Amino acid sequence: MIDEVLLCSDLDRTILPNGSQEESPEARPRLRILAAHDRVVVAYVSGRHQKLLKEAIREYAIPVPNYAIGDVGTTVYEISGNKWHPWQAWADEIAPDWQGLQGSHLNKLLKDIDHLTLQEPDKQNTFKLSYYVPIDIDRHALLDRVGERLNRHGVHASVIWSVDELKGIGLLDVLPEHATKLHAIQFLMQRKGFAPDETVFAGDSGNDLPVLTSGLQAVLVKNASDEVQREALARVEETGQRTQLYLAEGGFLGMNGNYAAGVLEGLAHFLPETVEWMHGDSLLAERRF
Repeated sequence: MIDEVLLCSDLDRTILPNGSQEESPEARPRLRILAAHDRVVVAYVSGRHQKLLKEAIREYAIPVPNYAIGDVGTTVYEISGNKWHPWQAWADEIAPDWQGLQGSHLNKLLKDIDHLTLQEPDKQNTFKLSYYVPIDIDRHALLDRVGERLNRHGVHASVIWSVDELKGIGLLDVLPEHATKLHAIQFLMQRKGFAPDETVFAGDSGNDLPVLTSGLQAVLVKNASDEVQREALARVEETGQRTQLYLAEGGFLGMNGNYAAGVLEGLAHFLPETVEWMHGDSLLAERRF
């Protein structure tokens, strides 16, 4: 029997039903019931910064997490009540990759590369440089060019591509090499003593692929794009880790597998004992929360 469960999940179009597919109405109420269990620890792993994380929690009535990995892995918060405590240890962990430089410095190094449009100031931070990119661009060539330019200046970076499906635009994030969602989750597991068999990650998009295909127990929600599904499957089959990736199908507890329903379905697949933790006295009573 496991002592505690660490549920790590992306937010947008993973837990949050802000995509085009239908949400099962009982999914988020069941997630709230699960999160209230004393053996469940929740960590949100998102591209959002702190303000947008808090807005999502209020707007969608999702549980306040125990931890939040924000800004695509460049910030980590421990949350107690209404207080969000940034982990300085995480900043110290990732800072050496950029040789003392910040995002604004790296932007100057990349300014002559075509098709990079700097995102808004609130989407940048000390260790995150983010661009909009045309969705139909040769992304592999662009990622190679950005990576080569940074390497030439001694900057160790992860260059991550994803897609905003609703806006129909590509997103490119430049992060310290170790400031990925995967490394942040591993850092959290190590610092708080969670074993791999106690940890499950759920995601939906391209910037979740490093975690989805890392060998951690991982869930791809049903509403993920066909492209992400194909890429995720190809990677885990190549590395012999197919059993570590679960693709939500729907049907679990009568839900459709999209968004939070897929998260719960995948958690139950890897850790069946959690199924009973998703049931309260009644969903009707819980919805009064």
